Amino acid sequence: MTERRVVITGIGAFTPLGKTAPDFWNGLVSGKSGVRPITHFDTSDYPTKFAGQIEDYDSNNHFDRKEARRLDPVTQYGMIAADETIKDSKIDLEKIDKDRVAVLIGTGIGGMKTFYDQSISHDKHGPRGVSPFFIPMLIPDMPAGQISIKYGFRGANFCAVSACATGSHNIGLAYDSIRHGQSEMALCGGTEAPVWEIGIAGFSSMKALSTRNDEPERASRPFDKSRDGFVLSEGASMMFLESLDSALERGARIYGEIVGYGFSADAYHITAPDPEGNGVHLALTNALKMAGIKPEDIDHINMHGTSTPLGDIAETNSIKRVFGDHAYKINLNSTKSMTGHMLGAAGAAESLATLLSIYHGTVPPTINLETPDPECDLNYTANEAEVRDVKYAMNNAFGFGGHNTTLVFKKFEE
Repeated sequence: MTERRVVITGIGAFTPLGKTAPDFWNGLVSGKSGVRPITHFDTSDYPTKFAGQIEDYDSNNHFDRKEARRLDPVTQYGMIAADETIKDSKIDLEKIDKDRVAVLIGTGIGGMKTFYDQSISHDKHGPRGVSPFFIPMLIPDMPAGQISIKYGFRGANFCAVSACATGSHNIGLAYDSIRHGQSEMALCGGTEAPVWEIGIAGFSSMKALSTRNDEPERASRPFDKSRDGFVLSEGASMMFLESLDSALERGARIYGEIVGYGFSADAYHITAPDPEGNGVHLALTNALKMAGIKPEDIDHINMHGTSTPLGDIAETNSIKRVFGDHAYKINLNSTKSMTGHMLGAAGAAESLATLLSIYHGTVPPTINLETPDPECDLNYTANEAEVRDVKYAMNNAFGFGGHNTTLVFKKFEE
């Protein structure tokens, strides 16, 4: 069977930097930070007191009170982003074949708040204190399930889980579903809601988080010499994919095209990156091969760039290894400098940023890059967005467990 071209016709975002895709993009290009002191809970006893948090969120503005009580925030955020994406795609829900619409939406952790709250209730009240909705609210596949139920999409429906590579894995698998003919359309991406007591405590215990409490907006600083850890964040981001034939037939606006991906494993350590970068090298080279392009065709890479001492260097070295001298001609960036690290939603949000860089011809900056690490010497688009024609761009996303993903996006040309 001839492989089909796959395009993006709808987008949505619910992030600390903006609660819609346009607001998210405007925040990125303006170099705005979405990192603030945590208000979800009292942080007095916590070494890190800030995060990329959805501010002024009231579930009652999106769901009726009864429904909201039965949905963990991770599902709520995903459903909000999905609704925007479907509306943006302008599909007619009454005319499409819903048997051919896939929903592939992941979360790295799942219903963390539900797990925490129900554990406390169980400790206080015993088995009778546990809600009958505990398991449905907790499990990671529920955002995909709830969205499928809401819109009646009966195609492939699941949640690939790979820590911080989750969002990208789900986009790649949705792309496969369409290009091989199993689906005609797909809603895909990631959602995460980890900014709660147990989430901050867990990552703090690992010494993974920045503790720059006196200036949280400057805490996420990828590639900077003074970086001291990542910033935990929450939110969701989605894309609506469809075959090119379907998009052209209905006259859809096309943001861009997906042309390949590379998936790999470090096979090295549960949390630390492989210092040799073998897994990342494999993901990058496999992505180029699937896309049928050369390293010098790449104009932009949205890096994983978490603002950790080891990770930023390892990723930089892998890019140098794959791209050689051309690495210095690529506009790189880390949008985590503005959003923080959205874990299972990170790859989805950063893929959206990559896509919009192509669509608008502008590469958002890496903010807070004031004193570059000598070992990070590439062009990270420091502090100010750069207008540039972008034909091919990549997004990298890597996860605990050694999971690596690279997606390749292309400017649409009919």
